[in-house]
Amino acid sequence: MGLLSGMMGHATEVSIEKITNEFQPILIADEQIERAYKLIRDMLVFTNKRLILVNKQGLTASKTDYQSIPYGSIKMFSRESAGITDLDAELKIWLTGESEPTIRQDFKKGDNINEAYRVLSKYVLK
Repeated sequence: MGLLSGMMGHATEVSIEKITNEFQPILIADEQIERAYKLIRDMLVFTNKRLILVNKQGLTASKTDYQSIPYGSIKMFSRESAGITDLDAELKIWLTGESEPTIRQDFKKGDNINEAYRVLSKYVLK
C-alpha cells in the first residue's frame, strides 16, 4: 500500500506563491519549490532537492506530517495515460527497496502531469 493510497481524487496544480510561506521554515539554503500539487487537503511538492509529501491529519487538519524523499531514493517512476497529451493520467513512483510503486497519484486533464514528470526526470536522472 503506497504512502498516498488513502487519498481520493486528482491532483491539481497549486501556485508556488501561495505555498511559499508554509514551506519556508523547512526548506534548506538554495532549495526552491519547482511544482506543487494539491490532493484534497494533502500535497505533493517538488523542490530542486527532494519530493515533499504533505499529509494533513485529523478532521480539522490541525496536525501536518511532512515526509521528505530525496530524489536519490527514487529508483523508478512512470507516467500512465491514454496519450502523451494532458489527458487523465497517473504518476507512479518506486522508492529504493520497494517492488511496487510507493506513491501513486492521479492527475486530471489540464493539470499537466508532464511538468511533474519533467521535474522528476531532471533530478532523478542526474
